[in-house]
Amino acid sequence: NMGAYKYLEELWRKKQSDVLRFLLRVRAWEYRQQSNITRLSGPSRIEKARRLGYKAKQGFVIYRAAVRRGGRKRPNPKGIVYGKPENQGISQLKFARNLRSVAEERVGKVANNLRVLNSYWV
Repeated sequence: NMGAYKYLEELWRKKQSDVLRFLLRVRAWEYRQQSNITRLSGPSRIEKARRLGYKAKQGFVIYRAAVRRGGRKRPNPKGIVYGKPENQGISQLKFARNLRSVAEERVGKVANNLRVLNSYWV
């Protein structure tokens, strides 16, 4: 006795399954062809969106934002840092905020007349 949303939830929980692997591979290619921040006509994961407060009515819009993953490289010319050795790092630095918050911020800049309600991974 699984409803549609519960079924989708279980499906997304097993990302290594054949169905999800194929779906994610095809979608990843599709997303790469589009721009980094894209307005969508509806949620790509309806059960997740509804759990996070989405309602299919006026005033709710869905955006997809792509964020490059990985650490943060310090923007220093020729990698020269002046000061104490503890501040000499260039490449193994970590950005203080997570990628989710970066994505939300970028969408908020594009759609600056709206407010960001929530976000989820696709």
